[in-house]
Amino acid sequence: MRKQAELDWSKAVRNPHAEQLTQPVTVRLDEATIHYFQQHAEELRMPWESLLGLYLRNCAHSGFKIPFEWAQEQL
Repeated sequence: MRKQAELDWSKAVRNPHAEQLTQPVTVRLDEATIHYFQQHAEELRMPWESLLGLYLRNCAHSGFKIPFEWAQEQL
């Protein structure tokens, strides 16, 4: 294997998906929610964290907003 200094980076191409890469975050979830995603992810044979990410991404792309009546009353 070549040493780092010997590599020719002149033809390197930036990753076009770099902005779409995931970032680690800490989210506090109740046990029932975690269990729900774990069970569903097991059926799909995928990590539950990935399933949760897909669900949240779908909500964001569709513009889904949880209706909060109390939030409107406080405005």
